[in-house]
Formats: sequence, structure tokens, C-alpha cells
Amino acid sequence: MASLLKNILTITFYFILSSSLLHPSNGAYSEDVSKASSMIRVEKTTHLHFFFHDLHSGKSPTAIKITGIPNSGGFGDVYVMDNALTERQEATSNVVGQAQGMYTLAAQNQPVFLMVLTFEFTQGEFSGSSLSVLGRNPIMDDVREMPIIGGSGQFRYANGYALAHTVWADPTTSDAIVEYNVYVKHYNNGEVAASSTPSPATRARALSFLSLFLFSSLFLMY
Repeated sequence: MASLLKNILTITFYFILSSSLLHPSNGAYSEDVSKASSMIRVEKTTHLHFFFHDLHSGKSPTAIKITGIPNSGGFGDVYVMDNALTERQEATSNVVGQAQGMYTLAAQNQPVFLMVLTFEFTQGEFSGSSLSVLGRNPIMDDVREMPIIGGSGQFRYANGYALAHTVWADPTTSDAIVEYNVYVKHYNNGEVAASSTPSPATRARALSFLSLFLFSSLFLMY
């Protein structure tokens, strides 16, 4: 009888072990944690003000043309940039970050750029954080509005808008300095406080290991 019980426990033990190893809990690839984690988010709105230096001329241009179509009037031209962001209009002002990305002339009959860029901040409270911009930029308008579509670091979950105003431009070189006022909603320090309630996948794994422990204990007793 003891031998039969031991055999049953052995089979059960290995069945649970193989199930936990060969069939991991659901959610290994995708897991819904919206109910398991009770998010406490403290939302705030931040205003950022800086100057964007778009330089095409000189020995070290920060914006360069990478492709274009001859005789198109500029339509389809694509530029890549790594432009400095400064506290004040002067180029010698303190650099607070970089604007990295691309823009292309996206309209056939008017100077309108499609902007795809990231503001990467390197100084101050938001050093190491970034904001992403994707939008239409009609450069002849006095003030242009473009959406903030996301961010990283302290700007995780960010959304908002950026207002661009050209304060200086050289039509010969296409160099320009653009003033930006950015209004962004984000969560305090980019973090959320979550409750300690374990997710369903975590509970399933814990139950599996508890079962293994109990059956191994019974196995050793017999």
C-alpha cells in the first residue's frame, strides 16, 4: 500500500513539475496588469521654453540634406538634424539639450515641413528625459503648433503640444533659430505607484511552486 501511494505521489509530482516547466503561465508574452495594479498617478503640467538652432552652413552644420528629387522645387527633400537647444537665443547660451530627428518638405505648393524629432534634455531637472514630436510645421506662419506624442524618463506617458516661433532666419543659408514653448502633461517624476496586489500570472506561478513543495514533502515522508 505504501509502495502504491509512493508511486502515485511520484507520478503526480513529475506531472506538476513538467506542467510548470513546459507550460509557463499565460501572459509570458502579453499580460493585462490593469486590474492587478492599482495605479495612483499624480499628473502635472510643465512648461518648457528653449531655442532651437537649425544650422545648415559653416564647418559643422547641425542639419544636413540626405535626399531630394531634382527639379521638384524642394518637395520631398529630407533633412536629418542634431540641433542644439539653448536657454536663450544666443548660440553661446547654455545648452539644455538636443533636437534629434528628421524633417521633410511635405507640401508641393507651400513651405510646410513634416517634423519627426525628439527633444533630448541634458541639463537641469529633466536631464536624461525626452519628448517626441510628430507634426506639420508651416514655417511661414508666425506660430506653429505641433503635438507631443510621447516621452521617456520623467516624461513617460507624456502628451501635449509645442509652439514654434522663428526669431531669426537667413534665407541665403537656410540657417534659423526657432523659439519653442512646450506644454506637456506627464506624471510626477515619470513614475506611478502601484498596489502590492500580485498579477494573475504571479499568483499562478506561486500556486504551482506551492503545489510542488507540498507534493515533494509528502514524497519524502513515504
